Amino acid sequence: MSERDRFNKFVERNPHPHLNFFNRPHFTRRRFFEVVGSGVVGSYLLGNVAKADVVSQGNATTQNKAKHCIFILMAGAPSHTDMFDLKVVNGVTPSNFNPTMVNGINWPMGLMPKLGAQLGDVALVRSMHSWALVHSLAQHWTQIGRNPAAALGDIAPNIGSVVAIEKSVKGQVFPPFLALNSQTAVGSGYFSAQYAPFKILPSTAGIPNTANTLGQSRFNQLWSRVHEIDDPLRNNSPLGQPLQDYDAFYTSAKNLTYNSAVNGAFGYSTADSMRYGNSTFGNSCLIAKQVLAANQGTRFIQITFGSWDMHQDIYGQQNMRGNNLYTMGKPFDDGVGAMLSDLKASGLLDETLVVMVGEFGRTVGAVTPAGGRDHFLQQTAVFAGAGIQGGRAIGATNASGSDTVDFGWSRNRYVKPEDIEATIYSAMGIDWTIVRTDDPFHRGFEYVPFSSQDVYGPINELWG
Repeated sequence: MSERDRFNKFVERNPHPHLNFFNRPHFTRRRFFEVVGSGVVGSYLLGNVAKADVVSQGNATTQNKAKHCIFILMAGAPSHTDMFDLKVVNGVTPSNFNPTMVNGINWPMGLMPKLGAQLGDVALVRSMHSWALVHSLAQHWTQIGRNPAAALGDIAPNIGSVVAIEKSVKGQVFPPFLALNSQTAVGSGYFSAQYAPFKILPSTAGIPNTANTLGQSRFNQLWSRVHEIDDPLRNNSPLGQPLQDYDAFYTSAKNLTYNSAVNGAFGYSTADSMRYGNSTFGNSCLIAKQVLAANQGTRFIQITFGSWDMHQDIYGQQNMRGNNLYTMGKPFDDGVGAMLSDLKASGLLDETLVVMVGEFGRTVGAVTPAGGRDHFLQQTAVFAGAGIQGGRAIGATNASGSDTVDFGWSRNRYVKPEDIEATIYSAMGIDWTIVRTDDPFHRGFEYVPFSSQDVYGPINELWG
């Protein structure tokens, strides 16, 4: 039986009946969080958990090429046939998109020229399909690599939290998981709070409150005094893990104070900001590059940029300054283009996996009567760095971009968010088949769902 047949059989045996419900128009953001939040949200509600007893199913061989990962969530779902899987529609596609063939890839050079110049280092996975068409659900799914409404969906950590717990090194200053422009990033689930995303909005001043008006000497005296008073209480507290997490949080924050590496990595000049597009997204890309160059312990960086939810006037013909491909495309191109260029120049791209993906794609062909594109399952994921062979596409769609006609990888089926998750883990040397037995429900938490059945796996074809 082929891999594709095995996958289809698995889906038949393990249907997702909730998908029909989630895809109905009445399934609102509020309702989604009522569903996701209905169960236990972390181990804190169940008291202390034992030290992780981790077992590995299958001892998977990983790529182990990346030291870091930059994960760009294109929230709102970009139009794949206008960007990464360009399909020119006569009378619809703007002529100033300037479709240009680059190594056999039809690229909208007029929309994204800087990323187009980096295509030699970029691989496009065009055979990806989302599970659902609701923003809140699919964005959550993309960040945890599993169904948020499944048995362990409520407590599932962000992919970045798994990277943090596996790859963080004690004694390093920066948080292992950094979230830039990602205030709604999924948290650490049932993992300790020390593996949660450290969320900041980019600012030229760097991280705020890293100094005290009393001065460093007096600040350190007060810090020592607090511990003299509090440590006996903390050590004997019945609260256990929650108080330990608070202590770890404050200790991590203390390590960021009066530290020259902090302002060096999280601050930036006006000139550098302009080079990255002078936008919140561009500044996030700039900080990501600087944080990795500082080499102070950060392993996973999530950057969120949206919204790409362009149901109307997607080409800005009615409102050129509104939310359209031009107003979104330029800051995206400026930020990613400069980041990839700088990472490559410094050699950091060789050890950094860059992933760009939305929660789903958008309808193809002619635009809607409102001049936009609606939600669609077919989409494209973008990869760069960490030894990936760029300048090519994996998988191919039909003439309109509505469906995959060539899956382009060994499993011979659609690429799913779980496969993207497994690819990130494999690239970073993390066995994606690991099953942890420290989850509060004692069901066994698999880094990638259904690992024992080999349902999902990394896209090894990215490395040739």
